[in-house]
Amino acid sequence: MSDHLAAAYPTLGERLPKISLADLPTPLEQHIVHTPVGARTIFVKRDDLSSTSYGGNKIRKLEYIFRRAIDRGACRVATFGAVGSNHALATAVLAHDVSLECTCFLTHQTRTPKIPYALNMHRLLGTEIVRYGSGVDTLPLFRKYLQNRKAWVIPLGGSSWLGAVGFVNAGLELAAQIAEMNTPSPSRIYIANGTMGSTTGLLLGLAAAELPIEVHAVRVADNRFADPIVLDRLVCKTALLLNRYDPTFDVRLAERVQLQWRDDFFAGGYAKFDEATEQAVHLANDDAGLTLETTYTGKAMAALLHDLQLPDYQGQEYLFWNTHSSRVLPVTAEQPDTPGSIPNEFYERYYCCGV
Repeated sequence: MSDHLAAAYPTLGERLPKISLADLPTPLEQHIVHTPVGARTIFVKRDDLSSTSYGGNKIRKLEYIFRRAIDRGACRVATFGAVGSNHALATAVLAHDVSLECTCFLTHQTRTPKIPYALNMHRLLGTEIVRYGSGVDTLPLFRKYLQNRKAWVIPLGGSSWLGAVGFVNAGLELAAQIAEMNTPSPSRIYIANGTMGSTTGLLLGLAAAELPIEVHAVRVADNRFADPIVLDRLVCKTALLLNRYDPTFDVRLAERVQLQWRDDFFAGGYAKFDEATEQAVHLANDDAGLTLETTYTGKAMAALLHDLQLPDYQGQEYLFWNTHSSRVLPVTAEQPDTPGSIPNEFYERYYCCGV
Protein backbone atom coordinates (compact mmCIF):
# COMPACT_ATOMS: atom_id res chain seq x y z
CA MET A 1 0.00 0.00 0.00
CA SER A 2 1.63 3.25 -1.14
CA ASP A 3 -1.22 5.76 -1.05
CA HIS A 4 -2.56 5.99 2.47
CA LEU A 5 -3.90 9.48 1.77
CA ALA A 6 -6.16 8.15 -0.99
CA ALA A 7 -7.26 5.28 1.25
CA ALA A 8 -8.22 7.65 4.07
CA TYR A 9 -9.67 10.32 1.77
CA PRO A 10 -10.89 8.74 -1.49
CA THR A 11 -11.99 12.08 -2.95
CA LEU A 12 -8.47 13.43 -2.51
CA GLY A 13 -7.15 10.33 -4.23
CA GLU A 14 -9.36 11.09 -7.23
CA ARG A 15 -8.85 14.85 -7.34
CA LEU A 16 -5.14 14.93 -6.41
CA PRO A 17 -3.62 12.03 -8.35
CA LYS A 18 0.09 11.30 -8.29
CA ILE A 19 2.57 9.65 -10.60
CA SER A 20 4.30 6.56 -9.21
CA LEU A 21 7.92 7.51 -8.53
CA ALA A 22 8.55 6.28 -5.00
CA ASP A 23 9.00 2.81 -3.55
CA LEU A 24 6.52 3.05 -0.70
CA PRO A 25 6.19 2.44 2.12
CA THR A 26 9.76 3.12 3.10
CA PRO A 27 11.09 0.87 5.88
CA LEU A 28 10.54 1.71 9.55
CA GLU A 29 13.38 0.29 11.62
CA GLN A 30 14.55 0.22 15.21
CA HIS A 31 18.21 0.63 16.11
CA ILE A 32 20.30 0.89 19.26
CA VAL A 33 22.66 3.87 19.36
CA HIS A 34 25.43 4.24 21.90
CA THR A 35 25.68 7.62 23.58
CA PRO A 36 28.08 8.75 26.34
CA VAL A 37 25.29 8.16 28.88
CA GLY A 38 24.30 4.72 27.64
CA ALA A 39 22.55 2.79 24.88
CA ARG A 40 19.29 4.17 23.51
CA THR A 41 16.70 2.68 21.15
CA ILE A 42 15.49 4.85 18.26
CA PHE A 43 13.18 4.44 15.29
CA VAL A 44 14.46 5.33 11.82
CA LYS A 45 12.18 6.10 8.87
CA ARG A 46 14.22 5.11 5.84
CA ASP A 47 13.20 7.69 3.26
CA ASP A 48 16.77 7.42 2.00
CA LEU A 49 15.39 4.34 0.20
CA SER A 50 12.36 6.08 -1.31
CA SER A 51 13.41 5.35 -4.91
CA THR A 52 15.86 3.10 -6.69
CA SER A 53 16.83 6.05 -8.91
CA TYR A 54 17.45 8.62 -6.18
CA GLY A 55 16.12 8.46 -2.64
CA GLY A 56 15.32 11.07 -0.04
CA ASN A 57 12.32 13.15 0.90
CA LYS A 58 11.91 15.01 -2.40
CA ILE A 59 10.50 11.97 -4.21
CA ARG A 60 7.26 12.08 -2.23
CA LYS A 61 6.71 15.71 -3.25
CA LEU A 62 7.58 15.15 -6.89
CA GLU A 63 4.97 12.40 -7.24
CA TYR A 64 2.23 15.03 -6.94
CA ILE A 65 4.07 17.90 -8.63
CA PHE A 66 5.11 15.91 -11.71
CA ARG A 67 1.62 14.51 -12.18
CA ARG A 68 0.13 17.99 -12.21
CA ALA A 69 2.84 19.24 -14.58
CA ILE A 70 2.20 16.40 -17.04
CA ASP A 71 -1.57 16.81 -16.78
CA ARG A 72 -1.17 20.51 -17.63
CA GLY A 73 0.84 19.74 -20.75
CA ALA A 74 4.35 20.49 -19.50
CA CYS A 75 7.30 19.11 -21.44
CA ARG A 76 9.90 20.55 -19.06
CA VAL A 77 10.26 21.11 -15.34
CA ALA A 78 12.37 23.91 -13.90
CA THR A 79 13.46 24.37 -10.31
CA PHE A 80 15.90 26.16 -8.02
CA GLY A 81 18.58 25.33 -5.48
CA ALA A 82 22.19 25.65 -4.44
CA VAL A 83 24.76 24.02 -6.68
CA GLY A 84 24.79 20.85 -4.55
CA SER A 85 21.02 20.81 -4.00
CA ASN A 86 19.48 17.39 -3.34
CA HIS A 87 16.15 18.75 -4.51
CA ALA A 88 17.55 19.95 -7.83
CA LEU A 89 19.31 16.64 -8.41
CA ALA A 90 16.25 14.58 -7.43
CA THR A 91 14.15 16.67 -9.82
CA ALA A 92 16.63 16.11 -12.65
CA VAL A 93 16.94 12.35 -12.03
CA LEU A 94 13.20 11.73 -11.78
CA ALA A 95 12.42 14.05 -14.70
CA HIS A 96 14.77 11.94 -16.82
CA ASP A 97 12.92 8.81 -15.69
CA VAL A 98 9.57 10.18 -16.92
CA SER A 99 10.96 11.82 -20.09
CA LEU A 100 10.61 15.44 -18.97
CA GLU A 101 13.31 17.95 -19.85
CA CYS A 102 14.83 19.67 -16.82
CA THR A 103 16.26 23.12 -16.13
CA CYS A 104 17.94 23.85 -12.77
CA PHE A 105 18.64 27.42 -11.67
CA LEU A 106 21.54 26.97 -9.26
CA THR A 107 23.37 29.33 -6.90
CA HIS A 108 26.81 29.23 -5.30
CA GLN A 109 27.17 27.68 -1.83
CA THR A 110 29.80 26.56 0.67
CA ARG A 111 31.89 23.79 -0.89
CA THR A 112 31.08 20.24 0.25
CA PRO A 113 32.31 16.82 -0.94
CA LYS A 114 28.89 16.11 -2.47
CA ILE A 115 28.93 18.94 -5.01
CA PRO A 116 31.20 17.30 -7.65
CA TYR A 117 28.98 14.22 -7.62
CA ALA A 118 25.88 16.36 -8.10
CA LEU A 119 27.42 18.33 -10.96
CA ASN A 120 28.67 15.20 -12.69
CA MET A 121 25.25 13.59 -12.37
CA HIS A 122 23.59 16.66 -13.87
CA ARG A 123 26.13 16.49 -16.70
CA LEU A 124 25.37 12.81 -17.30
CA LEU A 125 21.63 13.50 -17.37
CA GLY A 126 22.01 16.52 -19.64
CA THR A 127 20.37 18.87 -17.14
CA GLU A 128 20.18 22.43 -18.37
CA ILE A 129 22.09 24.20 -15.55
CA VAL A 130 21.66 27.96 -15.33
CA ARG A 131 23.70 30.18 -12.98
CA TYR A 132 21.28 32.00 -10.68
CA GLY A 133 21.43 34.23 -7.62
CA SER A 134 23.57 37.22 -6.65
CA GLY A 135 24.50 39.49 -9.54
CA VAL A 136 22.15 37.81 -12.01
CA ASP A 137 19.32 39.76 -13.68
CA THR A 138 16.46 37.30 -13.24
CA LEU A 139 13.81 38.72 -15.58
CA PRO A 140 15.73 38.22 -18.86
CA LEU A 141 17.00 34.90 -17.47
CA PHE A 142 13.47 33.62 -16.92
CA ARG A 143 12.34 34.90 -20.31
CA LYS A 144 15.17 33.03 -21.99
CA TYR A 145 14.84 29.72 -20.19
CA LEU A 146 11.13 29.52 -19.32
CA GLN A 147 9.07 31.48 -21.80
CA ASN A 148 7.33 29.47 -24.55
CA ARG A 149 9.01 26.22 -23.48
CA LYS A 150 6.03 24.46 -21.83
CA ALA A 151 7.94 24.59 -18.55
CA TRP A 152 6.40 23.80 -15.17
CA VAL A 153 8.17 25.78 -12.44
CA ILE A 154 8.77 23.94 -9.16
CA PRO A 155 9.60 26.14 -6.13
CA LEU A 156 12.75 25.80 -4.08
CA GLY A 157 12.79 22.43 -2.33
CA GLY A 158 9.51 21.47 -3.98
CA SER A 159 7.92 23.21 -1.02
CA SER A 160 4.43 24.24 -2.04
CA TRP A 161 1.11 23.10 -0.65
CA LEU A 162 0.97 20.46 -3.41
CA GLY A 163 4.45 19.19 -2.62
CA ALA A 164 3.55 19.03 1.07
CA VAL A 165 0.73 16.61 0.23
CA GLY A 166 3.39 13.95 -0.30
CA PHE A 167 4.25 14.16 3.39
CA VAL A 168 0.64 14.19 4.51
CA ASN A 169 0.64 10.76 2.89
CA ALA A 170 3.91 9.98 4.72
CA GLY A 171 2.38 10.76 8.12
CA LEU A 172 -0.51 8.41 7.41
CA GLU A 173 1.95 5.80 6.13
CA LEU A 174 3.87 5.97 9.41
CA ALA A 175 0.66 5.51 11.40
CA ALA A 176 -0.14 2.35 9.43
CA GLN A 177 3.35 0.95 10.01
CA ILE A 178 3.18 1.60 13.75
CA ALA A 179 -0.17 -0.23 13.87
CA GLU A 180 1.21 -3.15 11.85
CA MET A 181 4.26 -3.44 14.12
CA ASN A 182 1.97 -3.29 17.19
CA THR A 183 4.48 -1.02 18.87
CA PRO A 184 3.97 2.15 20.91
CA SER A 185 4.20 5.32 18.90
CA PRO A 186 7.45 7.29 19.23
CA SER A 187 7.02 10.46 21.23
CA ARG A 188 9.11 12.63 18.91
CA ILE A 189 10.20 12.83 15.28
CA TYR A 190 13.40 14.62 14.28
CA ILE A 191 13.53 15.89 10.71
CA ALA A 192 15.86 18.27 8.85
CA ASN A 193 13.90 21.42 8.14
CA GLY A 194 15.00 23.33 5.04
CA THR A 195 12.27 24.83 2.87
CA MET A 196 9.65 23.38 5.22
CA GLY A 197 7.48 21.40 2.79
CA SER A 198 8.25 18.00 4.33
CA THR A 199 7.69 19.33 7.84
CA THR A 200 4.40 20.92 6.79
CA GLY A 201 2.97 17.75 5.32
CA LEU A 202 4.24 15.52 8.11
CA LEU A 203 2.62 17.72 10.77
CA LEU A 204 -0.75 17.50 9.03
CA GLY A 205 -0.42 13.78 8.27
CA LEU A 206 0.27 12.96 11.90
CA ALA A 207 -2.64 15.12 13.01
CA ALA A 208 -4.93 13.39 10.49
CA ALA A 209 -3.78 10.00 11.83
CA GLU A 210 -4.35 11.19 15.42
CA LEU A 211 -0.78 10.35 16.35
CA PRO A 212 0.34 12.50 19.30
CA ILE A 213 3.92 12.83 18.07
CA GLU A 214 5.92 16.01 18.56
CA VAL A 215 7.82 16.98 15.41
CA HIS A 216 11.22 18.52 16.09
CA ALA A 217 11.97 20.51 12.95
CA VAL A 218 15.74 21.08 12.97
CA ARG A 219 16.50 24.18 10.93
CA VAL A 220 19.19 23.68 8.29
CA ALA A 221 18.50 26.66 6.00
CA ASP A 222 18.81 30.42 6.38
CA ASN A 223 15.93 32.35 7.96
CA ARG A 224 14.73 33.63 4.60
CA PHE A 225 13.86 30.04 3.67
CA ALA A 226 13.00 28.55 7.07
CA ASP A 227 10.81 30.62 9.35
CA PRO A 228 8.21 29.39 11.88
CA ILE A 229 5.65 32.03 10.90
CA VAL A 230 5.90 31.08 7.23
CA LEU A 231 5.68 27.40 8.21
CA ASP A 232 2.45 28.07 10.09
CA ARG A 233 1.02 29.80 7.01
CA LEU A 234 1.96 26.89 4.78
CA VAL A 235 0.38 24.41 7.20
CA CYS A 236 -2.86 26.43 7.21
CA LYS A 237 -2.85 26.87 3.43
CA THR A 238 -2.26 23.17 2.82
CA ALA A 239 -5.06 22.17 5.20
CA LEU A 240 -7.42 24.72 3.63
CA LEU A 241 -6.78 23.56 0.06
CA LEU A 242 -7.05 19.89 0.98
CA ASN A 243 -10.39 20.70 2.61
CA ARG A 244 -11.53 22.44 -0.58
CA TYR A 245 -10.65 19.36 -2.62
CA ASP A 246 -12.28 17.08 -0.05
CA PRO A 247 -14.47 18.54 2.75
CA THR A 248 -13.89 15.40 4.85
CA PHE A 249 -10.31 16.58 5.37
CA ASP A 250 -10.74 18.68 8.52
CA VAL A 251 -9.25 22.14 8.05
CA ARG A 252 -8.93 22.37 11.85
CA LEU A 253 -6.11 19.82 11.74
CA ALA A 254 -3.82 22.81 11.23
CA GLU A 255 -4.61 23.83 14.81
CA ARG A 256 -3.67 20.41 16.21
CA VAL A 257 -0.14 20.02 14.90
CA GLN A 258 2.61 19.46 17.45
CA LEU A 259 5.74 21.36 16.43
CA GLN A 260 9.02 22.10 18.15
CA TRP A 261 11.10 24.53 16.10
CA ARG A 262 14.81 23.87 16.61
CA ASP A 263 17.41 26.54 15.79
CA ASP A 264 20.11 25.15 18.06
CA PHE A 265 21.86 22.86 15.56
CA PHE A 266 22.15 25.21 12.59
CA ALA A 267 25.94 25.24 13.08
CA GLY A 268 26.48 28.70 11.66
CA GLY A 269 24.90 28.43 8.22
CA TYR A 270 23.66 26.36 5.33
CA ALA A 271 26.17 23.62 4.41
CA LYS A 272 28.34 24.54 7.39
CA PHE A 273 28.78 22.08 10.23
CA ASP A 274 30.32 21.66 13.65
CA GLU A 275 31.73 18.85 15.77
CA ALA A 276 28.29 17.74 16.96
CA THR A 277 27.13 17.33 13.36
CA GLU A 278 30.24 15.37 12.38
CA GLN A 279 29.96 13.09 15.40
CA ALA A 280 26.29 12.44 14.64
CA VAL A 281 27.09 11.41 11.06
CA HIS A 282 29.75 8.96 12.26
CA LEU A 283 27.62 7.49 15.05
CA ALA A 284 24.63 6.98 12.72
CA ASN A 285 26.88 5.07 10.35
CA ASP A 286 28.56 2.97 13.04
CA ASP A 287 25.43 2.08 15.03
CA ALA A 288 22.64 2.10 12.44
CA GLY A 289 24.39 1.74 9.09
CA LEU A 290 22.99 5.07 7.91
CA THR A 291 24.72 7.26 5.36
CA LEU A 292 24.07 10.83 6.46
CA GLU A 293 25.68 14.14 5.45
CA THR A 294 26.55 17.33 7.29
CA THR A 295 24.24 19.80 5.52
CA TYR A 296 20.84 18.35 6.47
CA THR A 297 20.50 14.97 8.12
CA GLY A 298 23.62 15.19 10.29
CA LYS A 299 22.14 18.22 12.04
CA ALA A 300 18.81 16.50 12.68
CA MET A 301 20.60 13.45 14.08
CA ALA A 302 22.77 15.70 16.26
CA ALA A 303 19.62 17.19 17.79
CA LEU A 304 18.18 13.74 18.48
CA LEU A 305 21.40 12.46 20.08
CA HIS A 306 21.66 15.58 22.22
CA ASP A 307 18.13 15.12 23.55
CA LEU A 308 18.67 11.43 24.30
CA GLN A 309 21.34 12.49 26.80
CA LEU A 310 19.38 15.16 28.67
CA PRO A 311 18.73 14.61 32.40
CA ASP A 312 14.96 14.67 31.85
CA TYR A 313 15.05 11.84 29.29
CA GLN A 314 12.69 9.14 30.57
CA GLY A 315 13.28 6.31 28.11
CA GLN A 316 10.95 7.52 25.39
CA GLU A 317 11.61 6.33 21.86
CA TYR A 318 12.42 9.00 19.31
CA LEU A 319 12.22 8.68 15.53
CA PHE A 320 14.78 9.99 13.07
CA TRP A 321 13.35 10.71 9.61
CA ASN A 322 16.18 10.10 7.14
CA THR A 323 15.57 12.57 4.31
CA HIS A 324 18.92 11.97 2.56
CA SER A 325 19.37 9.71 -0.46
CA SER A 326 21.59 6.69 0.18
CA ARG A 327 21.54 5.59 -3.47
CA VAL A 328 24.97 5.39 -5.06
CA LEU A 329 25.23 7.66 -8.10
CA PRO A 330 26.78 6.24 -11.32
CA VAL A 331 29.40 9.01 -11.38
CA THR A 332 32.64 9.92 -9.62
CA ALA A 333 33.81 13.19 -8.06
CA GLU A 334 36.51 13.65 -10.70
CA GLN A 335 36.45 16.81 -12.75
CA PRO A 336 35.40 15.92 -16.31
CA ASP A 337 37.64 16.88 -19.22
CA THR A 338 35.04 19.33 -20.51
CA PRO A 339 32.24 21.16 -18.67
CA GLY A 340 29.39 19.83 -20.80
CA SER A 341 26.24 21.39 -19.37
CA ILE A 342 28.08 22.65 -16.25
CA PRO A 343 28.51 26.45 -16.24
CA ASN A 344 32.19 27.41 -16.37
CA GLU A 345 32.21 29.16 -12.99
CA PHE A 346 30.85 26.01 -11.32
CA TYR A 347 33.26 23.84 -13.31
CA GLU A 348 36.24 25.93 -12.15
CA ARG A 349 35.18 26.31 -8.51
CA TYR A 350 33.73 23.13 -7.06
CA TYR A 351 36.11 20.32 -7.97
CA CYS A 352 39.20 19.37 -6.00
CA CYS A 353 41.46 21.25 -8.38
CA GLY A 354 39.22 24.32 -8.28
CA VAL A 355 40.01 27.55 -6.47
